[in-house]
Amino acid sequence: MTRDATRSPVRSTSPTFSPLYRQIKDFLIRSLQEGEWGPGDAIPSEGELAGRFNVSQGTVRKAIDEMAAENLLVRRQGKGTFVASHDDPRSFYRFLRLVPDGGRPAQAVSDPFFCEMVEATPEVAGVLGIKARDRVILVKRLLRFSGEPVVFDQIYLVAELFNGLALESLHGGERSLYSLFESDYGVRMIHAEEHLRAVAADVESATLLGVEPGGPLLLVERTAYTYGNKPVEWRRGLYCTHHHYYRNDLG
Repeated sequence: MTRDATRSPVRSTSPTFSPLYRQIKDFLIRSLQEGEWGPGDAIPSEGELAGRFNVSQGTVRKAIDEMAAENLLVRRQGKGTFVASHDDPRSFYRFLRLVPDGGRPAQAVSDPFFCEMVEATPEVAGVLGIKARDRVILVKRLLRFSGEPVVFDQIYLVAELFNGLALESLHGGERSLYSLFESDYGVRMIHAEEHLRAVAADVESATLLGVEPGGPLLLVERTAYTYGNKPVEWRRGLYCTHHHYYRNDLG
């Protein structure tokens, strides 16, 4: 293993080879997971972390650079490095890629109308890594842009992580759901995987979105993960694309 001269690196918990900066990254992620630094908190300087882990500052910088690229940390010029938070307005557009035809992103208004505990179907259980018939929380809501219903979301959440979540707590305020989950339940969505396909509107979605039954909708199925690559949310979003399109920046 390559390591800083005259230094003894922290021991990896894995018997397999891992570069030293990756070991530091793993320790930092574990600290985030355990709540040593919460969303929006400043983490110690690179020099302080280098002393803590007994490695060079360059090794720490490489670990932090990778975590910043993965949206776990945010560097702020002249201020330091902070734990990323869903309260940052920029995070809104990271997880919602729907844009009006005019091309300028618009703030969506969440309109939840259903929140109840249900049994997980085999499909839901398979995605969330739980057992069929385990309890999950099902949230249904509309996302409105300039008053127009554009997205019908059906959101399945691992119930044990969101104890006490009720429809009343989903109403009001300007926070996104992910900001609410982060601040009120300590569950931070780190990354998500999405599958897209064209589908025909069923009666429920057609009524809610104001389209004809059988009309075309875009189905976006998202699995969102927290620390440790643990799936905590499965979301089925039906998008009406009459005046909006799904945008994904590649590069």
